Amino acid sequence: MKPCLSLFAACLLAAPAALADTPFDYAVFEAAVPHLDLDTCPAGLAEGAVFCRVTLGHDSLHVFVFAEDGDQPFMAMRTYYEDEFTLTIGE
Repeated sequence: MKPCLSLFAACLLAAPAALADTPFDYAVFEAAVPHLDLDTCPAGLAEGAVFCRVTLGHDSLHVFVFAEDGDQPFMAMRTYYEDEFTLTIGE
């Protein structure tokens, strides 16, 4: 399943213009992509009324940003490579 997820992420990065014509919202993402919910989005990634979800693939974290309103459309994605993040375990 990891290769499929990476292919999905690569398609999102490679074809942003195509996304404008394709309805990609949280309902589609929720059903198709194994992920974890984030309490807050990473600093500087998104502003306004949004929420974030994270996936793991090929030693990278992929953070997806969705709008909270309407059909919760996809807004942005950022990949954090192994040397760009640290894991903090809650109490």
